[in-house]
Amino acid sequence: MTKKKTVIIGGGPAGLMAAISAANVGSSVTLIEKNRSLGKKLLLTGNRRCNFANTADIDIFISKFGKNGRFLRNAWTSLAASDIVEFFETRGLRCKVESSGRIFPLDDRSSSVLEILEKELKTLHVQILKGSPAAELTCRNNRISGVILSDGNYIPCGNIILATGGVSYPSTGSSGDGFKFSRDLGHKIVPLRPGLVPLIAEGNCLETLMSLSLYGVSLKIFHGDRSIKTEKGDIIFTDRGLSGPLILSVSGTISSFLEKKEKVSIGINIFPDITSEKMNDMLSEYIKNHPAKSMKHFFRGMIPCRLRDLLLFLSISPADKKAGLVTRREKFLLNSLCKDLRFSIKGTYPMREAMITMGGIHLREVDPHTMSSKIITGLYFAGEILDIAGDSGGFNLQAALSTGHLAGKSAGSAKNS
Repeated sequence: MTKKKTVIIGGGPAGLMAAISAANVGSSVTLIEKNRSLGKKLLLTGNRRCNFANTADIDIFISKFGKNGRFLRNAWTSLAASDIVEFFETRGLRCKVESSGRIFPLDDRSSSVLEILEKELKTLHVQILKGSPAAELTCRNNRISGVILSDGNYIPCGNIILATGGVSYPSTGSSGDGFKFSRDLGHKIVPLRPGLVPLIAEGNCLETLMSLSLYGVSLKIFHGDRSIKTEKGDIIFTDRGLSGPLILSVSGTISSFLEKKEKVSIGINIFPDITSEKMNDMLSEYIKNHPAKSMKHFFRGMIPCRLRDLLLFLSISPADKKAGLVTRREKFLLNSLCKDLRFSIKGTYPMREAMITMGGIHLREVDPHTMSSKIITGLYFAGEILDIAGDSGGFNLQAALSTGHLAGKSAGSAKNS
């Protein structure tokens, strides 16, 4: 069997870009994909519209990945958002920028992104093995020597790039194979947990608010009684808790506390642009000027009726009490709820409903300049298999493409290829 210089395991965005990058520097490349088609998870991203990058500069980009973000500096430099856009547009796919710097294909079709990547693989004569799960990586003297497929076939090679993804969306083939391969070769795996995932909350009122969306609210995370983080955005109530862009963004921070069995709650400021003092003045003025009207009329046009009824139920008894009969304490409670509607968080939705996997290959064991293993010569990593997890907005897919590009370029030009 002809020796392949570089083998990529995983046909997602990181693996596809790694294959293209390795082939571009002159390496002969074999791409191994366990599914019978490439890019299954890529097709689902951005509600099938494929938010593949973000216009954020390098410092903002790094901040979106928390304490591990610095690891991505070289990958971002290797392939920034502008480079990704140029890659697609020079191959005929026009792109557009939407709110918060999110970059999409102009036609809003994730399949268009995949088509460009697949065409480039064909142009570069990358060998693609679909429906061929890898079973084992082989080494000699701590150096990669090849990969054994599940059907028993053996592919000798000088370098292997693991781009097998995480364990979220298991229906797309993300079963954690790469973590097993890495662990067998001596790599440490940071414990896996769901990221960008809805939260499970306590409270009977959730059924009342199910499917209700709130826009531009402020959310504060409480670790015990201490406030640790405040962000602003949109949320959606579910039958079990909360979801929406803002909730997904903070879910990683919250899950880290839940993993330690620590108490965590969130407070929703429904009117973030109105101070508590101003809200109190507005309530007092309404009570003074409309004593015969129900307090329901105060919220007319301000918030959805279901949320209004819940706030009144929790603060004023009876909820339809006339404004002139509302006590000072009831007014105080209503004001407090408007500024801090508190929910105790019990957990997250399961991994199968998470958008990304948190945890993965320990970054101390990976060279950020090349994406190569510091333990096994000829082994490289790209994408979600690494212990990197960012906010929503195209950051994670951009990181997959950037780390894939850097890993491919490094492996394809390595001396042991």
